[in-house]
Amino acid sequence: MKIAMIGTGYVGLVSGVCLSDFGHNVVCVDSDARKIALLRTGKVPIYEPGLDDLMVRNVEAGRLSFSDDLNAAVNGAAAVFIAVGTPTRRGDGHADLTYVTAAAKEIAAALTDYAVVVTKSTVPVGTNRMVKQVITESNPGAEFDVASNPEFLREGAAIDDFMRPDRIVVGVQNQRAAEVMNDIYRPLYLRDFPILNTDLESAEMIKYAANAFLATKITFINEIAALCERTGADIKFVSQGMGLDGRIGSKFLHAGPGFGGSCFPKDTRALARIGQEFGLPMQITETVIKVNEELRRRMVGKVMDMLDGHVAGKTIAVLGVTFKPNTDDMRESPSLTVIPALIGAGAKVRVVDPQGQREGVDLLPGVHWFADAYKAAKNADALVILTEWNEFRALDLKRLAKRMAYPALADLRNIYSARDARRAGFSRYVSVGRADYTADT
Repeated sequence: MKIAMIGTGYVGLVSGVCLSDFGHNVVCVDSDARKIALLRTGKVPIYEPGLDDLMVRNVEAGRLSFSDDLNAAVNGAAAVFIAVGTPTRRGDGHADLTYVTAAAKEIAAALTDYAVVVTKSTVPVGTNRMVKQVITESNPGAEFDVASNPEFLREGAAIDDFMRPDRIVVGVQNQRAAEVMNDIYRPLYLRDFPILNTDLESAEMIKYAANAFLATKITFINEIAALCERTGADIKFVSQGMGLDGRIGSKFLHAGPGFGGSCFPKDTRALARIGQEFGLPMQITETVIKVNEELRRRMVGKVMDMLDGHVAGKTIAVLGVTFKPNTDDMRESPSLTVIPALIGAGAKVRVVDPQGQREGVDLLPGVHWFADAYKAAKNADALVILTEWNEFRALDLKRLAKRMAYPALADLRNIYSARDARRAGFSRYVSVGRADYTADT
């Protein structure tokens, strides 16, 4: 089957590459000629483990190609996926559908045979009907159907999520469109991965509801972590005790500096806005947004308090600036709140991140980039762990402490323990939702 994938951002590129690995003939389209030229050379503009090898393999097999010619890509395609950005719209928090609308108009002009126009982008309820209206008005003679097929890809594990999904959600209006979508995902259906067929609105809502629920789970455990710090409870044990309940589950119960990235912040704001538009405020979601923003400021306070409120002139080494490991994505990362606050208070900040420098250079002006944690820690007054990359999980804490001018560790991902820090020679250790350690007490 020929498939056109409009948009070669994170979702479009991963989806296009994986669909080609199913055996489909996929053309990934982007208006950015420089990006297309880069992809044609076999270089991936984002960091996602395993994506570059999978892309090259399918290009060499003749199943995957890249083009800036949308008309040629749509011609003869059985399905045309819209996978463009839907960033938060300035001023009101709604998802900006400018790129979706533009893509729909271009697709309308290119349609010559029947095709299913599939929205892969995360969009508010009602968007697929809007896409149908735009195409119909632009090309009244076009023969097509629309489908909603939201993505559920975790950055850093996107290929596995696509190839072994918890579910595939497909919203359609008729059986003809359903059959095309079933053919696209037949390789997954044959391996017993569930395909949930719904109406358009339900498919659109599933995406927002799922992300808002996960964001709520993260925010809830972080509120409990703050209470643990006041009461003397240990969030590690509390999370384990909760997670062993089958009704709750252990995922997304890890205390830290809050959620970030391209999905949760944007989608919770969009869901809150949808509720406002329909006269039904999403009170839980709105609170989640507020608490998550406050949490980041609390993380700044933890680092400041660890240094007795005096950070001016101090050298602070920060490990990890991307919003999570195994990605180069800096969008809505806690580091974008914590690091500027420390610099604003007069600190000298050193940064180590395996993939974050490409975006971080522009987003974090004034920091000094280092290749590894040990070099960054030399003569530093504090060490802060913000992102739990694997290479930060088994550091030689004793070696780090000896290199520092004042061995203080703010472990904001709870990788280590107060006992680890004490044995390694750290004078102070703070974490999230657990007891702190100070050598003088």
